[in-house]
Order: sequence, then C-alpha cells, then structure tokens
Amino acid sequence: MAEKKPAKAAAKVHRTYYIATGRRKTAVARVRVTEGKGQVLINGKPLDDYFHEDKDRAAVLGPLKITDQLSRVDVFVSAKGGGITGQAGAVSQGLARAMKTMFSPVDEQKPRIFGTTTIIKTLRDQKKEQARAKAIAPKAVAAVAPAADAHATPLIPGGTPSASPADVAGGMIKKLRDSGYLTRDARMKERKKYGLRGARRGTQFSKR
Repeated sequence: MAEKKPAKAAAKVHRTYYIATGRRKTAVARVRVTEGKGQVLINGKPLDDYFHEDKDRAAVLGPLKITDQLSRVDVFVSAKGGGITGQAGAVSQGLARAMKTMFSPVDEQKPRIFGTTTIIKTLRDQKKEQARAKAIAPKAVAAVAPAADAHATPLIPGGTPSASPADVAGGMIKKLRDSGYLTRDARMKERKKYGLRGARRGTQFSKR
C-alpha cells in the first residue's frame, strides 16, 4: 500500500496592517487597513450588507475615494456601540486616520511585529506636533508667490510637476484634513436636566 505524502503547507504571506480608532456619538470603530483589492468588511459583513443607506456607505468610502485608494486597499472594521449613523461616522474617521498613518513618514509610525504580521499605528510626539504647528504660519506666507518664477518646479514630459513620494504623501494627508475626515465630530445627545422632561423641554404649564 502506497504511503500518502504529506500535503505541503502554504507559504505564509507577510501582511502589514495600519490601525486606527474612530469615534462618533457613542460609537467606536477599530479599523485595519492593508494592501489589497478594495474589500471592505464591517463586523465580518460586506459594506453593502451592513449599511443599507447610501449616505452611510458614502461616509465610509469617502476617505478612500478622496485619496484614490478605493481599489488598492482592504479594510477590516470592528464597530461597537451607537446606531447606524454613529457607526458610519466612526468608521469614516477611523479609516481616515488609518490612511493618514499609511502616508505618514517612517519616523511618525510605531510598528509592532507579530510573526508574519506587522501592525503600524501613529507615533504621537507632542513636542514635534507643537513645532510643526508653529511652522505652519511662516510656510503659509511663503506660499503666496508669483506664478512665473525662474526657479519654479520643473515639469515632467507629461506636463505635470515632478513630485517626490514625500510630497505626494503630504498631499494625501492634506486632502483628508481639508475634507474634515480627520476631525472628531463632537456633537452628541445632550443630557436630560433635573426638573425638565428632556434636555431643554420643560413641563407644560397649566393655568387651572
């Protein structure tokens, strides 16, 4: 009787995930982004099965569309708390933060390696953030210059200015920031007050 040959184990592929957390109202979304083909899973379900309204789907896919990464990355989300609208907003912010981490310089990333998986999140340096905020104002003034300049950025044969990868990544982050996807929406339900029927609704006045 011939012996069965053991099946060859599939080679493990090294994957890199960029993680971030988004919040909206009382909902919290933990987002993982990796290179892929545009798959979006939320709590194990496809995007169309989890969010049934177009506005919620548009909120989730907004950061991917504005950075032109809709078919280049896979997104895995764990969403908890809140309602449908809150979770959609939380996923949108978490995805934008993860995309920002992906385009950030290496010195602003904090990687952790677990076997064949690398998890990268943003490394926050308060001193560096303060120095960068102070440097924004002088750069904004220097940016206002005549269009025709002898030292202008040279054009590549296609007619577009040649940009380094760092400039492209900075432009992606600027798009996310200017579109408002990185900003935490602080609007929440106001608490009920003592002696009132709601947050501001008082009891009905009775004359008799």
